[in-house]
Amino acid sequence: MMMPAGLRKFTFAAHITSSVGWVGAVIVFLALAVVALTSQSEMTVRGAYLVMAPAAWFVLVPLAHASLISGVALSLGTTWGLVRHYWVVLKLGITVFCTAILLIYMGTFRQMAGIAADPMMDLEHVRNASPLLHAVLALALLLAATWLGVYKPFGVTPYGSRRMDERLSRFNLSSAAFSRNGGPRTASTERIVTGRKELYLLVGIVSLLLLFLIFHIISGGVGGHQ
Repeated sequence: MMMPAGLRKFTFAAHITSSVGWVGAVIVFLALAVVALTSQSEMTVRGAYLVMAPAAWFVLVPLAHASLISGVALSLGTTWGLVRHYWVVLKLGITVFCTAILLIYMGTFRQMAGIAADPMMDLEHVRNASPLLHAVLALALLLAATWLGVYKPFGVTPYGSRRMDERLSRFNLSSAAFSRNGGPRTASTERIVTGRKELYLLVGIVSLLLLFLIFHIISGGVGGHQ
């Protein structure tokens, strides 16, 4: 079911705003993590970790959910579909993955805040490299998702190809005529081959996902920091 034009524009604006805001918020958390690791001021270091948990709940979590929900709504309410194009599937996977890791990591934010609030805790035990590494990996994945949304690589999925063929059949349009008129071409008239650069990109994104997951598991998830 197609969205009305007004609703589609509103949803698209919400998706762009929340997605860009999410990237910006991660950059801010990256800066906080750097300050916490490098500052010589005990008050600054403790304050950085104390502010991360509430800031994440009020900024990161809402932006992540807004980006995810608006993205799904756009996919379902436009011709792109949710599983018709590889770039949509991959972008959705990155968004779901990052949102899930963020929710799991909220426990770690609370734990680090508790350590930072303890005046008896030595400053070196307060410092933690985990937020920095998580922020770097999250930023890389979100930028990859942004790239996917702009360039839309990889072509259509087998399901998307079948739906395209069905739609053409309903209108009694031959695939050859459709191609001559400059319209969409189906898998029967155009072999969809992933280029070498796109394959490298796909491998890179999947590697980032695996690296993020492996690091998160090794670092102990919610309860394993400090």
